[in-house]
Amino acid sequence: MSRFSVIVPTHEVAGRLADCLDSVLAQSCADFELLAVVGEPDGPGAELVAEYARRDARIRVLHSPPGAGLAGARNAGLAAARGEFVLFLDGDDTFVPGAFEAVDERLAATGEPDLLLFDHERTHWFEGAQGPALGWLWRGAPEGAFELARHAVLPDVRVPAWSGAYRREFVRRAGLTFAAGWFTDLPWSVLAALRAERIAVLDRVCVRHLLRRQGARTEAPGLHHLELLERVDELLAEVAGMELPSALHAAVFRRVMDEVGATAGSPSRLPSRADRRRFARRAGRLYRRHRPAGFVRPGGAAGRRHALLAAGLCAAYGGLVAAGARAARPVRWLRVRAARAKARLTHPYRRFLRRPVDENLAVYSAYWGRGYTCNPAAVHGAARRLAPHVSSVFLVAPGHEAPMPEDVEPVVIGSRRYWEVMATAKYTFNNVNFEPRVRKRPGTVHVQTQHGTPLKLMGVDQAGHPASAAAAGPLDKLVTRVGRWDFNLSANRHSTEVWERAYPGSYESLDVGYPRNDAFYTATAEDVVALRRRFGIPDEKIALLYAPTHRDHRTGFASQLDLAEFCAALGEEFVVLLRAHHLYEGSAGLEQALRSGTLIDLTAHRSPEEVCLAADALITDYSSIMFDYANLDRPIVIYADDWEVYRETRGVYFDLLAEPPGCVARTAEELAEVFRSGAWEGADADRLRAAFRARFCDFDDGLAAARVVRRVMLGQPAGELPPVVPLSRRVPAPAPPRRASAAGRAAGGTVVREAVVQQTLHQQAAVQQTLDQQAAVQQTVIPKPADREASDREASERGASAR
Repeated sequence: MSRFSVIVPTHEVAGRLADCLDSVLAQSCADFELLAVVGEPDGPGAELVAEYARRDARIRVLHSPPGAGLAGARNAGLAAARGEFVLFLDGDDTFVPGAFEAVDERLAATGEPDLLLFDHERTHWFEGAQGPALGWLWRGAPEGAFELARHAVLPDVRVPAWSGAYRREFVRRAGLTFAAGWFTDLPWSVLAALRAERIAVLDRVCVRHLLRRQGARTEAPGLHHLELLERVDELLAEVAGMELPSALHAAVFRRVMDEVGATAGSPSRLPSRADRRRFARRAGRLYRRHRPAGFVRPGGAAGRRHALLAAGLCAAYGGLVAAGARAARPVRWLRVRAARAKARLTHPYRRFLRRPVDENLAVYSAYWGRGYTCNPAAVHGAARRLAPHVSSVFLVAPGHEAPMPEDVEPVVIGSRRYWEVMATAKYTFNNVNFEPRVRKRPGTVHVQTQHGTPLKLMGVDQAGHPASAAAAGPLDKLVTRVGRWDFNLSANRHSTEVWERAYPGSYESLDVGYPRNDAFYTATAEDVVALRRRFGIPDEKIALLYAPTHRDHRTGFASQLDLAEFCAALGEEFVVLLRAHHLYEGSAGLEQALRSGTLIDLTAHRSPEEVCLAADALITDYSSIMFDYANLDRPIVIYADDWEVYRETRGVYFDLLAEPPGCVARTAEELAEVFRSGAWEGADADRLRAAFRARFCDFDDGLAAARVVRRVMLGQPAGELPPVVPLSRRVPAPAPPRRASAAGRAAGGTVVREAVVQQTLHQQAAVQQTLDQQAAVQQTVIPKPADREASDREASERGASAR
């Protein structure tokens, strides 16, 4: 019997599932079984789970119908569990290192209780970790195991199921299962605490719970909030039959109704006024029906809220909450202003600016601290080889510290160390911008790496387009930031010309390619196959990467495609990889899209290059990913159903429909036909792609990162950098081997996998030759400028002596 049974539902989390599984399998306490619950055996994520199961015998694969949802998956895991204690983990969350060991030690120290509660932290996709979430549970808790009556804060309706370890025999004896539908954690957590004979707590964060961009799904707008009342009705009816002490019964009722009140006080959660009235009437009936005999409402504002809730007056309830917020606002405003004034006077950045510049320190940042990614990460990869004397720091938003290379120090934005490195680093690399308070000191070097080739208007060119200009912020501040740039990277001549207009400044344009695109020329056939398996892409499927761009005139994700209909129209031969713009991660529209069609969601995967390498073809509208993907010389299809609207609202630098990288579709029907007919990989598409590559793949050849390091850190003159390999001689990473398309077979094509493999092997040999040439360039470490001057003096002295 294993110590732990870890139940992981894998529905709709294919893009994050690998991190979740890795966090379990890497635990130092290895005495566990991992029950991965998948939906359809061939659905998204199932292949990835199967691959993990082949590598690790501790993984058992279970099945639960997708329609059964999270509750069904957890119940399936409970029925199959064999461990002493059961742990739950959502497929997009992770265990922190050492969590199992800490839980095991606490269980042993407290005499193996029925229930052990531990802490978690909510980690926002962008802002990072928000710290321990359940701090009030540990204050005043008994030292060892205890009965529920000895800790007045329990049961707490806010404790999620994955913040506890449950004795399996206790779960069976108590008859605990998860209620179907939404809000399934609320009755589980309350009933588990009420029925446990012995409880213990562990004041330690063991789980990192990922918040999507719009926060928790249970807080998103929708009629699903009416299900909260169903769960409350069921729970309070069961609690009433348990013959609890009157004080405990009253505490449970109050806490549960406070949770109902939280929804009543948040009108945005229900779509319409009629729905809010419906919720109010039902909430009032529930309150009156389940109110314990002798229940006394709390005093003050809390009591007034209970009275309104009992009367079914949720609109007034929300007004009371808002009034309380307004009353507190003046005091809060004064406190904030005073705190800001004090912070300016005592800020550590002022002191760090007095220190000398560290000539051997480089700071990297990407997408406002989203982690080790994009051009800055690729530059660092070259710097560790060519400039090992330079220490590296990567800026991260809280919660984005990992994964990070061993030789990189992660520094949390806003920390004391952050202000120290920003004040003293010689080199700074960023693909967006630093905050306004960061000063450009004399002698420091700032490199703007950019993160795409512009189709849409950028920088000061946006001035005539209000929607995009508002998103970019004040243009005077933008120009101030440009004044800090010493170098600005460009991937092609088109970009060089645009950057000069859009970002006017005195920087040097580094026309060397994008470092992140080096991966398209250094990845091997084995790398491509491994990525496809990691993402759960079946070998026999043609993977179409759908990567739409952001619309400035929208606030949420709304797919231009009906993804369910599109996936069905494509047929069994294809699978769609969805990579939405990171601004839409977690939005209600994106969540709805993921529930429609057979999709593999890779929106949150850190490396777009890896996603591109895994795909057989790209579908996009106006995203800059098309320029990067063109380096792979694989088919690109443009879906431009709203081209006129996008062109007018955002503005563009050229007519994409007149100069596309491949087939163009204006309707969903046309798009599906492009793939059914085989036109996506036909001769016309090849011709268009060749012209597009000739225009926009000028500088990317696999050596961009090395050129940046040589020019910036080693001081090599621009004219002495390794020359760009001509486009005709570049060999990108080979596409994954596959069978002929349906259209090709219909036309009598007889391409078989073996022939494709032979072609791939030929490509791979050419790639290896390119890699050998790159290695010869990259292994030649030229001295840093000061060392080069010393070497020149030594050579001169040796020459004079010889004469």
